[in-house]
Amino acid sequence: MRMLVTAAAVIGAVGVGYSLGRVTPAAAADEHINHTIGATTSMPGFQQPTGIPASATTAPERIAKSPRHAEWVAIKVNATDSVMAWVVYPERKDKAPVVIAIHENTGINTWTRSVADQLAADGFIGIAPDLTTMKRTGDLKADPAADAGRAAIGLITPEMGNLTIDAVAKYGMALPAAQPKYGIVGFCWGGGRSFLHAVHAPGLGASVVYYGSPPTAEQMAAIKAPVLGLYGGNDARINATIPAADSSMKRLGKAYEYHIFEGAGHGFLRGQDQNPANLKAAEEAWPKTIAFFRAKLGK
Repeated sequence: MRMLVTAAAVIGAVGVGYSLGRVTPAAAADEHINHTIGATTSMPGFQQPTGIPASATTAPERIAKSPRHAEWVAIKVNATDSVMAWVVYPERKDKAPVVIAIHENTGINTWTRSVADQLAADGFIGIAPDLTTMKRTGDLKADPAADAGRAAIGLITPEMGNLTIDAVAKYGMALPAAQPKYGIVGFCWGGGRSFLHAVHAPGLGASVVYYGSPPTAEQMAAIKAPVLGLYGGNDARINATIPAADSSMKRLGKAYEYHIFEGAGHGFLRGQDQNPANLKAAEEAWPKTIAFFRAKLGK
């Protein structure tokens, strides 16, 4: 049975609907689904830098101490389904562009929400949706267990993901405090979805891909938005896809720039506290992210 996730239902949520597309073996297969990113402890002496998203270990403190207004919302996707999203508002007098942050391969968590908070600190309305909402049960505001999150991710077809992101973008740009402009940034599995969303959405203003896989060359022909790719030097699995993606985007006349941060591993932004190379990469990549969004979406 399918159920619409409403604000009232979210408070004591015990289940959600199972719709928005039929899963096929090809759609369910994704190289990021079973990938585990990094450790859960910080390297000795780590001090969380300001001006970039928190690490996984410092994200709870970032959320707890944030001065910005944030809230959970249930965004209607269609007549029977909704998606949970964490929305954070910047402290500014004028209207702001919207940036959607797409989670890694375990679903939304405290770290993803801290990315939305940093986007708001940088002047954007940051929205972190949980694309696995309709494949989850229990407390939809809690971080999912890793295995359960990966199982849910395996059920999210590209069509389901794009339909959900479309709804989130429409919701965000309709907010009274928003400009009618949006960008997207994703990480690992979410990075691949951010690149793929550029194929799907002609109204997208900018896509930032953190260590995510590219679409096929055929799909790239439909891309309208500029794309920025940010990759760790020690991530051979993903980096092997960059030359072909770069060649295809250039041949098609699409805007694609990328940066590889030497010594950094996959998931370096969340795992910035694991080693010095990850930290250096995070401190260099995030300013490039914000500069890109400001150039393409406005300040």
